[in-house]
Amino acid sequence: TLGGTGHMFSRSTGLKYQDLEAALAWSSSGGPYENTALVNRHTGEVFFKSMGGYSEHELPDDIDDGTKYVAIPHKNDLDLGRELVFDFIETESPGNVGIVAAYFRKRGAYSKYKNFLERESLLDRWHSFESEATRKALVHWAHENGFTVTDVPSAA
Repeated sequence: TLGGTGHMFSRSTGLKYQDLEAALAWSSSGGPYENTALVNRHTGEVFFKSMGGYSEHELPDDIDDGTKYVAIPHKNDLDLGRELVFDFIETESPGNVGIVAAYFRKRGAYSKYKNFLERESLLDRWHSFESEATRKALVHWAHENGFTVTDVPSAA
């Protein structure tokens, strides 16, 4: 059994990395459960829906069947949000952990963080670090859920 569902399915379902990355961006773009990206366990096709009723294409009638579809998690569920920021700062600029922590106690933290990275000439390193962490987390999640990821970008 895979994905904690108790159901068996083929490990050979292909899923394009680009689709997986777009699905993560969609699922992470709103508040919790506001936007959902679901992947068909058998075809690898990705469907986008939102609480506001938006969907890019008509959704299948059985979209809520957990044996057929699995939801792409929010980036925070993959430790790609605040946790990743602190992993990076603790490694690349440990003397500034307190400054970055202060940003995250208020609204607008990510824009202040990115401005900080720019001032410290760390923005390019952050983007590489974030891309690599995202790649690893998505590929791991996909394998845990029975997908074979295709067209995975190589490590930076």
